[in-house]
Amino acid sequence: MTDETQETGFDADAQAAEDAKYSIRRGKSGTGQGGFLARIGSAWHASKWLRRFAYLCLVGVIGLVGMWLVFARDLPDAKSLLAYQPPLPTMVRDGDGEIVYSYARERRVQLRYVDLPRPLVNAFLSAEDRTFWSHGGIDFGGLAGAVIDYASKFGSGERAKGGSTITQQVAKNILIGDEYSVTRKLKEMVLAHRIEGVLSKQQILELYLNEIPLGRRSFGVQAAARAYFDKDVGELTLSQSAFLAILPRAPEVYGRKQHEERAIERRNWVLDQMVRNEWVSAADAESAKAEPLGLVTQRGPEYDSANGYFVEEVRRRLIEKYGEKAEDGPNSVYAGGLWVRTSLDPQLQTSVRSALRSGLLNYHGQRGWAGPIAHIKDMDSWQTQLIVSNKTIDYKDWRVGVILSTSGDSGEIGFSDGKTFTLNNVPEKAKVGDFVAASPVSSGAYRVRIIPEVSGGMIMEQPSTGRILAMQGGFDSGLGSFNRAIQAERQPGSTIKPFVYATGLQNGMTPATQVLDGTFCVYQGARLGQKCFRNFGGGGGGTHTLRWGLEQSRNLMTVRIANDTGMKRVIKTFKNVGIGEYKPYLSFALGAGETTVARMANAYSALANNGVQFPSSVIDYVQDRKGKVIWKSDKRRCDSCNMAEWDGKPMPRVDRVGKQVIDADTAYQTVHMLEGVVIRGTAVRLRSLELPLFGKTGTTTGPTDVWFMGGSQDYVGGLYIGYDSPRSLGGYAQGGRIAAPVFKQVVEDTKSRWSHQPFIAPEGIRMVRIDRVTGKQVMGVEPSDEPKASVIWEAFKPDTEPREYTAEDEFTKRRDALIAEIDGARRAREAAQAAQGQVQAEDFAEEQGGIY
Repeated sequence: MTDETQETGFDADAQAAEDAKYSIRRGKSGTGQGGFLARIGSAWHASKWLRRFAYLCLVGVIGLVGMWLVFARDLPDAKSLLAYQPPLPTMVRDGDGEIVYSYARERRVQLRYVDLPRPLVNAFLSAEDRTFWSHGGIDFGGLAGAVIDYASKFGSGERAKGGSTITQQVAKNILIGDEYSVTRKLKEMVLAHRIEGVLSKQQILELYLNEIPLGRRSFGVQAAARAYFDKDVGELTLSQSAFLAILPRAPEVYGRKQHEERAIERRNWVLDQMVRNEWVSAADAESAKAEPLGLVTQRGPEYDSANGYFVEEVRRRLIEKYGEKAEDGPNSVYAGGLWVRTSLDPQLQTSVRSALRSGLLNYHGQRGWAGPIAHIKDMDSWQTQLIVSNKTIDYKDWRVGVILSTSGDSGEIGFSDGKTFTLNNVPEKAKVGDFVAASPVSSGAYRVRIIPEVSGGMIMEQPSTGRILAMQGGFDSGLGSFNRAIQAERQPGSTIKPFVYATGLQNGMTPATQVLDGTFCVYQGARLGQKCFRNFGGGGGGTHTLRWGLEQSRNLMTVRIANDTGMKRVIKTFKNVGIGEYKPYLSFALGAGETTVARMANAYSALANNGVQFPSSVIDYVQDRKGKVIWKSDKRRCDSCNMAEWDGKPMPRVDRVGKQVIDADTAYQTVHMLEGVVIRGTAVRLRSLELPLFGKTGTTTGPTDVWFMGGSQDYVGGLYIGYDSPRSLGGYAQGGRIAAPVFKQVVEDTKSRWSHQPFIAPEGIRMVRIDRVTGKQVMGVEPSDEPKASVIWEAFKPDTEPREYTAEDEFTKRRDALIAEIDGARRAREAAQAAQGQVQAEDFAEEQGGIY
């Protein structure tokens, strides 16, 4: 206390404090000079800095409102991330459930947060967003640094560092895109704040680590782990996890061999950050730094190329059903994440490819080079053009390359990896820019290999279900996607004859019915004259059983059966079994109409399955990304099959989905005769397999195509071989010589799967001993298993069996021989007249199509 206070009793400091309190009270009431507002007003007029600060705040508020009006109002709803469906590839499985292919333009694999290894998560947080667990979507410190960096690089053309949090990157990658602009960054910030209010931190990390682009066409850490190290994320070392964490900044730089030192430097920086954040010990980090990058060579998924034509047909059908891209629907092939179970049988598929290739190579023999696979003119970018052409071959050690130069019969070849080699055995007509197949002959040299010009298609099917088990549409699917087993329309030749005979059997004939193997002509009017059919190799005469006519593939007997039965009935049979729809012309009874291997295989499956036909299919069922079945080939329902308890009623039965397209007895009789084709007919090459097989060969006019169709009750298949632009295969070419051996090789390769059980006859069929030549019933003689046995078992419908052989039959036999002799003399006379121009007798079948 001062002296003055002691003297007067007045404390100046206390009074000042009291005055201040009073002034504050006055100021709160908003009245009185010296109040709070008055002081603010006084300060406003007195201080220009206060006015500037206030204006700045006002501008900030207006800016925030404006930003919301301009950027935030129309932004995507952050809640959409709760239902976000990332684009995922479609995975294809074979009949056993093993993954055999994926339809993917990008590598993507979705993982749950709990499946993400902690060291990998921490590596990404250290590299991209170390304050992730504490910020609300925006790291203001990092943002300030990004603003400064942007300002320093403005106008230089360089891209400033992002300064984005992981949440902001989720907004960029999924919701708004990667446009380089200030406005995008502002939108990113608004969305990041919203996302933090909708998703948990774990959900945000899960989205980020599954969607981040990491180079080598991989999105997400699992796909990247496979692309760079051929490992799953759970198998990554600390060093490898740190490497993946550096990729978001520059995946196309750090993933290349020439930038390995930069990648190691950046990886080690991430490891140091992990130590700083106490997520790894210093010792472990130093150990990880000592490891090399260890990147594997970039390569595509390792799927068996033997399945190429099959999986391409599956892809085509899926695109027809669900679309190709994400905008086509939620179940699109390249974004829907479908799981597809197919009917593919890998063992049969490999065998079918190998057998067809062998058949094509055997036919090609010593024929010369047929021309390039493709040709390019711009040689400055030959490597790029070779890569984008997607021309490959998977046969032995062959590769597809580009001829870079030629000099006589040598030159230089380049491959898709950019490497070049000396090329030997260059064909005379080869040019620079030609794509050719070549194989190594020494460490620095290759030689040209000849791909057969002739091609074809083959299919194997399961008759009891219609499931296609294997298909091969050419020499190699890497050379072109055109599938000759499904897409090529060709004349089937004599492989169509069994359905002509089946029509005859359906309309009163039996396997023992006698048919004249004699001249058959039709009159086409005064201008065209007569059109005559002929047998392969000419000849003919006498009457023979239907069995003999089918076993020996007699054209004259076939057209006579078709004519006597009625071509309208015959073409109805063709339509019923799905071969095709034709006009009622006799030439179609000899295979002049066009069809496909797939349709023929399905028709033969109906024969093998006692007339019941199932639609052919390559897909068993399709599941969406969550596992729900959204399509299946077998659409039968059985609501009572899953009862909790038996209700005492008869057990539920599921109806068959197959359609009875041929009478069961007729189908079996036809198959029984076709077994004779293998035992002693045109497909006798298969007899050595010693299996119960049926089949039919075919050779079309020219001959331009050779065929074989057949199988067993378990497997049915077939093939054709011919040039894509039809031309003669050569006079020696026949289905029995060229096509049947291909089928035989498939059976030999998979023989353990083929049953020795004979074909099962329908209940009404009666097996009767008959004379193979006359078709008459024989008593007291046991049928033999010998191919040329005189007495055999024959299949008859009830009450259609032939009577026993009698003296009257001997008379008929002699009479028919005499008639045949007279008919032969008449044909010779007509031929002489035709030579003199008196009669126009042309080869009708030769003109119209398949004749053998």
